[in-house]
Amino acid sequence: MDYKCSSSDPPAMVVADLGDLCGECPVWDSEDGRLFWTDCVGLEFNCYDPRLDAAATVRKGIEIYGFRKAVTGGWVITNLSGAWLWDGQGELVPLVAEADGEPCPFNDCCTDVRGRLIAGTIFYAPGTDYRLGSLVVIDLDGSARILDGGYHLANGIGFSPNGATLYATDTVARRIYAYDYDAATGTASGKRVLVELPATEGIPDGLDVDEEGYLWSASWYGGCVNRFNPQGGLDRRLSVNAKQVSSAAFGGPDLADLYITTAGQSETLPVMPPGYDPSIGPFGGQLLRARPGVRGLARPLAAIRPRKRTS
Repeated sequence: MDYKCSSSDPPAMVVADLGDLCGECPVWDSEDGRLFWTDCVGLEFNCYDPRLDAAATVRKGIEIYGFRKAVTGGWVITNLSGAWLWDGQGELVPLVAEADGEPCPFNDCCTDVRGRLIAGTIFYAPGTDYRLGSLVVIDLDGSARILDGGYHLANGIGFSPNGATLYATDTVARRIYAYDYDAATGTASGKRVLVELPATEGIPDGLDVDEEGYLWSASWYGGCVNRFNPQGGLDRRLSVNAKQVSSAAFGGPDLADLYITTAGQSETLPVMPPGYDPSIGPFGGQLLRARPGVRGLARPLAAIRPRKRTS
């Protein structure tokens, strides 16, 4: 169903316009009181301070597809070359380049309640016989292993409020999967299709989970953020004035703000819905904020402390 905004639930409003080619992965830093996100195509790492209503680029020339704040300070980041540690100022320190013998061109990521990092690999190349990607878990000692495979384009990842259900998106398959997740061992089982969007709609991208256990999934080509209940049913739809909606995450001091990233560079893919025109915008490029009337969840910090290598 279409969700109609009311006076108590206003539409998403632009709070920053840095011209993101592909804004992604909004992450609220509760200690810092700022929202961070990445332009993975424009190679910029950005932040927004709601107290000052001001946005700025923190670092240029850096490829980040996903990231989480680390308990040791700085960030654990993912990109098409693997996973890295970054103190936020200097150069990236390699963490993971492969898992179980497979290369790790990572896209989005998320942390479990123990501080492990879950990330998805992408090899998607339309028109070619590309290999399928995987979900990879990076354990607390920095070692990596494959959690599950079969992903065309692994994307938005999240957890239920109790951490016992893992959600992972395959954008090209138009599916959001659910797994039973064992936080003690960092293993997943019972894979099932939670959401499958029809070919007539946008494709699912980044996601977040609210305190009620509902999923907020950005709809690339769809111009909206969809809210799904824990059983996979569409609860409501929040319209966004951008055709390429890439991700959504809760933030703000009370975690009641929904920050939404968009992409200004039009991407033409064979999974576009019928009638979609990639030559006419508005495509996006702005950071937006909505107050949907529900709070989000505090995201666990990445607790990865790699073992020191011995010569």
